Amino acid sequence: MKLAEYAVCEETSRGRLYKESDGIGRTPWQRDRDRVIHSTAFRKLQYKTQVFVNHEGDFFRTRLTHSLEVAQIARSLARSLHLNEDLAECLALAHDLGHPPFGHAGEDALQEAMSNFNGFSHNDQSLRQVTKLEQKYVNFDGLNLTWESLEGLAKHNGPILHPEPYIKAYDQIYPLELNSYASAEAQIASISDDIAYHSHDLDDGLRAELICFQDLQHLPLVQTALEEATSVVNQANKDDFKNKRLRHEMIRRVIDRLVRDLKQQTAENIGQLNPKTVDDIRYANRAVVSFSSQVEEANQQIKQFLHKNLYHHWQVNRMSRKAKLLVAELFAILSNDVGLLPKEWHQRVTQAEIIKGHPGVLRVVSDYIAGMTDRFAIEEYQKLTNMTVLN
Repeated sequence: MKLAEYAVCEETSRGRLYKESDGIGRTPWQRDRDRVIHSTAFRKLQYKTQVFVNHEGDFFRTRLTHSLEVAQIARSLARSLHLNEDLAECLALAHDLGHPPFGHAGEDALQEAMSNFNGFSHNDQSLRQVTKLEQKYVNFDGLNLTWESLEGLAKHNGPILHPEPYIKAYDQIYPLELNSYASAEAQIASISDDIAYHSHDLDDGLRAELICFQDLQHLPLVQTALEEATSVVNQANKDDFKNKRLRHEMIRRVIDRLVRDLKQQTAENIGQLNPKTVDDIRYANRAVVSFSSQVEEANQQIKQFLHKNLYHHWQVNRMSRKAKLLVAELFAILSNDVGLLPKEWHQRVTQAEIIKGHPGVLRVVSDYIAGMTDRFAIEEYQKLTNMTVLN
């Protein structure tokens, strides 16, 4: 496929921080994607919470299944818009690598624990993971991803005027032009994340019976999808697994509406901007990848509905509270006695200066906990306290 002139391509790539020989038969971003997939952090996403804690059911999304769904959407969008499909896929697969166990509950606990020591953010941690914490290569720490992948990972949500601590520090080593937009491919990966989690969280919420179809009838885009799905299911006259079929028919229509609108509006935006290079995309005065205003409003209504009715459902709140307490207690135990850390991590503490309360030591503890899966965090807590929390 011939790429658009404003797509990221090998000829204009800014390369890698540490020079490497070219891969045979693979583009730089296929290599980046493969490094992400083979990373330790990516494998752990299988047992990290999306909304529901891992042990609550085998059929709910995890960070891994979510990342795969985001990648599928991003890949299709990039291909249809003649953009770099490999880069969009890589960023989609990598965007959640910095998430700690138990989703936002775990992130809130680590943020509070590190509040006096530069805090904690999963976006900051994602860049930290791929540039420092992965230790697989002889000549460098991290994955040595291309500049374009690092740029997209750092600023996929737009220009960063007030960068988080690690992103700011890394930018001093390898400038990522934080005050500009990222490539169109990175913008696609970001908005594909929205499409994926809004649609599949509706799906998981209905499956868990924390929300019902009637709750969705005031959401314009979802209401239309539900009405069409209901008509199709009724016409098929299939009584077996009727609600399951209805749920799937509705969700795929929601995804289709969002993707179609995004493609059309983005094509219009590109036509108005008339970019000739990828830098024309970066230095535009607004994101080039976007929904129409009408669908953006509908998408925001879905987001608000999910926050109120699913993410803060009383049953989810109870589990989140217990998860947050578990992470906070783990941090307190390990930061007060770093001798409890496994050997590899204790060596990192030694390198960070063993002074009780030293921010370097606390960051090692934070990194250790952030890398845990849900079930490993539960097991570690039980080993250290002989207590059970998440039941």
